[in-house]
Amino acid sequence: MSAQRMTRESFTASLVPSARRLLQATAFLALALPLGGCGAGELWDKFTAKDDTFVEEPADKLYNEGLYLMNEKKDIKAANKKFEEVDRQHPYSDLARKSLLMSAYASYQAGDYDSCIGSASRYVTLHPGSPDAAYAQYLIAASHYDQIPDISRDQSRTEKAIASLEEVVRKYPNSEYATSAKAKIEGGRDQLAGKEMAVGRYYAQKRDFTAAINRYKTVVTQYQTTRHVEEALYRLTEAYMAIGIVGEAQTAAAVLGHNFPDSRWYKDAYNLVKSGGLEPSENQGSWISRTFKKMGLGG
Repeated sequence: MSAQRMTRESFTASLVPSARRLLQATAFLALALPLGGCGAGELWDKFTAKDDTFVEEPADKLYNEGLYLMNEKKDIKAANKKFEEVDRQHPYSDLARKSLLMSAYASYQAGDYDSCIGSASRYVTLHPGSPDAAYAQYLIAASHYDQIPDISRDQSRTEKAIASLEEVVRKYPNSEYATSAKAKIEGGRDQLAGKEMAVGRYYAQKRDFTAAINRYKTVVTQYQTTRHVEEALYRLTEAYMAIGIVGEAQTAAAVLGHNFPDSRWYKDAYNLVKSGGLEPSENQGSWISRTFKKMGLGG
C-alpha cells in the first residue's frame, strides 16, 4: 500500500469517531425535544420565525411627531427618540439631516449640553456645506458658553467657549450667528478678566503686590475692551504706590484719566496719587502707556 493511500485511509478512519459522536448527539437531541414539551417542528418554527415587531414608518411622520412632542408636549426625550428614528430608518433622507439638527436644538433647549454638542458636532461633520452648518456650529459654542462658571472657579470652560465662538466667526463670518458669537466672546473675555482681577485682589490683600501687579497687567494687556480695565488701572496705581514705584503709579493714573475721565476709579486713583504729593503723569516709555497706544487708546 502506498504512502498516499495510507494517509487517505488514516484520515478517513480518524473521522469515524467524530461522525459517530455527532450522530449520537443528534439522536439524544431528538429524544430530548419531546421531553421539553416542545416538538421539533415547533422549535424549528421558533428558530426560523421572523421578528415582526419592527415596522418602518415614513420619515415625515416620525419627524412631525418629533416636532409635536418637542413644541407641544415639551417632552424632549421622546422627541429626540423620534428624530433618532428618522436618522436610523431613513439615513440618507433630507429629513434625517434636519432631524439631526432638531435633536441638537432640542437637547440645547433642555439644557442637555453634552447631547447637543454631540449631535451638532455630528451634523457639522456630515453636512459641512449645509446652509444650517453655521447654526449647528453656533449650538456647539452656545452649549459651552452656557456652562461658564462663576469667577470663583476654574475658567477652562470659559476658554473653551471662547474658542468655539471664535470658530463660528472664523468659519461663518457673514452669518447671522457670527454677530451673536462676537457678543458672547466679549462676555467670555470679561469673565476671564474678572477672574484675573479676583486673584489680583487676593494677592494684594496678602500684600504680595508683585503677584497682584502681574494679574492686573494681564487685564490691561489682554482685556482692554472689558469693563474690568478701569479697576485694573486703579489697582496698578494702588500697588505701585504701595511698593514705591511712583512713576508707574502716576502713569497708571494718567492713562486711566485720559481714557476714562468720568470713571469713579479715576477719581480714586487721582486722590491716591495726590495723597503722596504727586500728580498723574504719563511716562511714554512705561509698559502701561505703550500697551494703550498699541490699542489706539493712549494719550
